[in-house]
Parts: sequence; C-alpha cells; structure tokens
Amino acid sequence: MNNPYKSVPIKSSEITPYSQYLSRRDFMKAAGVLAGSALLAACAPEAAEATPPMALPDLPAKMDELGDPANSFEDISNYNNFYEFTTDKESVARLAEKFTPKPWTVEVSGLVNNPRTFGIEDLLGKFTQEERIYRLRCVEAWSMVIPWTGFTLSSLLKEVEPTSDAKYVRFETVYRPEEMPGQSSPFYPWPYQEGLRLDEAMHNLTILATGLYGLPMPNSNGAPIRLVVPWKYGFKSIKSIVRIELVAEQPTTLWSMVGPNEYGFYSNVNPNRPHPRWSQATERRIGEFNRRPTLMFNGYAEEVAHLYEGMDLNVNY
Repeated sequence: MNNPYKSVPIKSSEITPYSQYLSRRDFMKAAGVLAGSALLAACAPEAAEATPPMALPDLPAKMDELGDPANSFEDISNYNNFYEFTTDKESVARLAEKFTPKPWTVEVSGLVNNPRTFGIEDLLGKFTQEERIYRLRCVEAWSMVIPWTGFTLSSLLKEVEPTSDAKYVRFETVYRPEEMPGQSSPFYPWPYQEGLRLDEAMHNLTILATGLYGLPMPNSNGAPIRLVVPWKYGFKSIKSIVRIELVAEQPTTLWSMVGPNEYGFYSNVNPNRPHPRWSQATERRIGEFNRRPTLMFNGYAEEVAHLYEGMDLNVNY
C-alpha cells in the first residue's frame, strides 16, 4: 500500500515566512528564552555555550519533510520536560538559566577498542554539524517539529570502535543537584539513564544534537549535548549527556525502573499501543488547536521499521 506520508523534499522557495506560523509567540514572551544576538555558525565551538536571555533575531522558517512548519524557538525552549529541573514544563527555562554547560566533557567507554573522553569543543570541531528537522512526539501525546543542529551518533561510535561484544549503548545525564533542583527529588533514581540497541544507535537518523535553529542548545533543552532519536517517544532522547557506555546486556533506564508497565526499553512511537492511562492514537501539535493522527514510528517507518522485523511491538514496547 502506498505510504501517504512518504518523505517529500521541500524547496526553500516554498517555505512560508516565519512570522506566519508563530502562533504562540505572545504567550511565550513572558517565559524568557536562551538566545544569541545573531545566528552562529553550526560548527563553531561557541555553539556549546548557552547564551543569555535577550531578544531573538528573526529566525529562518523551517519545515519537516511532510511540509509541517517547525515550532518557534520560543515554543521549543519554553515548553519541555526536563525533570532534572522540575516536573512543570513551563518552568524549566527559568530554573535552567543558571545551569553551566561549559566546560563539558563526554566520556565514551565500555566495550570499545579506543575509549576516549571528548571535550565539547572536540565534538564540535571534529564532527560535521548539520541541521536535521525532526518531529518530536512526547509520550504525553503532544508533539513539535524541531530544527536540530548536530551530528550522527554513529560517527562518534566509529571513533571509539565498539567491540564484537557490544550490543547496546547506555547514556547518562550529568548529576548536579546544586544546579538542577529536580535531582533533589527522592522519587527518581538519579542520574537519568537511557539506552539503545547498537543498531538503533548506529542508524543515520540518530543524532547527538548541539543546538537548534542554528543557535546553541538552550539549557532547557539539554545543553550542551543531547541525544535525538526521532522515531521514539521524547523521553528516550536523553539530555545533557556526560557518559556513553557500550555494553553487552540491555541497560536499565530510569523510566523502566519508575514505571515498567508504562515505559518499556524500546518506547517506539506506536499509535496502536495505548499508554495505560491514555490513547496514543492522536497527538496535539504545540501551537495547533486540533488533534492529529499519530504516525507509526512518528512517520519514520520507511527508515526504521526493518529494525523491528519479527517483533511484537505491543509486547516489546
């Protein structure tokens, strides 16, 4: 059967002006954002530093491959789950303002031939930064379109050379309760941990993001570096990463510990498997009033469905 959502290239001349779709700008102005006074080169080392709140320049309009406009910088940086700071999505940006994303290192170790620790400047200078406009689907049934800047996770993993025993990749977020007040909560097993199967991690869609809209990654979105896996629910895309480990066994993840009946290891976007407390068949795109159908694998089925051939995704959720 033909896929009505097959990727279609969008010409720059067909992109609508940015001002026409910023439907929530007035609402978000009061929240404050992290921005720069001008667009930064995507590969510049300065892209790792979160910039202070100030007026944003007019940013270029962006669309995903389905023709949906990207959410505004204000939307993306001011409405976000980041439990290390708070469980209130609209307070994250304020509470994250004093977080310090530099200096920063990422340790890559485990079942690899060349374990290394990379400074953020090394990662920005060594790996070509490119823009990827992806849909983000939260497990809470809201969504956005986000123009990330970053590089493929596979390019980093090839540098350290996983051994033949490596089957999974484990990720860990920084632990700084003095800067991240949410980490004082006893209800979660900090630091945040996530994981992917090695073939998922090596897929070309999987990136380590260092910015959005060509600007540095805001503190509220996981500065200075975070994972983005667009066909999975948003909580799989762990933020503010300090450790990546190649392992032989499936790693434990924070949400599989907290709610094993709700959040499985794979957590692929699946409209056919409801959450125990709500349907996943539809979603609310931030900035829109009506709900829209949720696409299998968040619309990336052509690229990733083969990774799960023979698996029952209602059981292996």
